[in-house]
Amino acid sequence: MITAEYCRTMARYNQWQNNSLRDHVKAMDEDALRADRGAFFGSIFETLVHVLWADLLWLNRLDATIAVREADVATPAEWLAERFRVDGVIREWARGLKTVDLTGDVVWTSKIYGKTFTHPRQLCIAHMFNHQTHHRGQIHAMLTAAGCTTIDSDLIFMTEA
Repeated sequence: MITAEYCRTMARYNQWQNNSLRDHVKAMDEDALRADRGAFFGSIFETLVHVLWADLLWLNRLDATIAVREADVATPAEWLAERFRVDGVIREWARGLKTVDLTGDVVWTSKIYGKTFTHPRQLCIAHMFNHQTHHRGQIHAMLTAAGCTTIDSDLIFMTEA
């Protein structure tokens, strides 16, 4: 389904796109970041925090040596720092993957659904990267609606990161 090289490419893509979002977070007024824009998580900021939280959760599910931490970021400045850190963790995790690391199942208990799930590791990895891309698309739309000029988000146009 996927390869270690796919994971490295998607980790670079994640970082490239988040670098662009960081520039907008730095430039935008905090009220504009927190304004309810009708998205699933409401605001640009809450959507950014959700993606960060999910990345931390999935990283821990995929590699128990990566400590799960609450994405407890209350301010844009805290999000900037934690996003930078987590992007580095994702890149290092992907850099170290071997084909054997993509085999087997991931088992976890969801607090939201109150049950235990078992899925193929490759599917879970693809989900993590897909989840990031999905919500960054929502953020991209909110930024565009707010009058921001965003970079192209197409994977094939990724610059070297």
